[in-house]
Amino acid sequence: MPEQSTNRLALDRPAEKRKRGLRRVVDATHYSLDGLRAAWAGEDAFRQEIMLAVVLTPVALVLPIALAEKILLVGVLMLVLIVELLNSAIEAAVDRDSLEINPLGKRAKDVGSAAVMLALTFAGGTWVAIVGWYFFRASNPFT
Repeated sequence: MPEQSTNRLALDRPAEKRKRGLRRVVDATHYSLDGLRAAWAGEDAFRQEIMLAVVLTPVALVLPIALAEKILLVGVLMLVLIVELLNSAIEAAVDRDSLEINPLGKRAKDVGSAAVMLALTFAGGTWVAIVGWYFFRASNPFT
């Protein structure tokens, strides 16, 4: 019987496709954690956005605002992380093929970067709207 490799990088694709149930969920969790570790180790922007989320998430949870607003504030932070991970995956795939500047590769990387910018803009706008409204309402004597 052939020896099975414990290295998840050397995958037996047909065997991987046959996995079902809990084993598949456990393996998928391992792959996801590998991806998070890789992004943390290799992506400065991801580390910065994680730190931002670590600081802002407790702020969102302690603000005296509605539950839906708390969920929205934390949700937009998660959206930024998700988009950053997808952008990192695009960059890795493009760089895997070649480190030379290819117009299609550049376009893919630029579009990924634009997606991150839009997610950050959306997150910032959401935070300004919700937290700003809270402080405006709290400081306005006419409400």
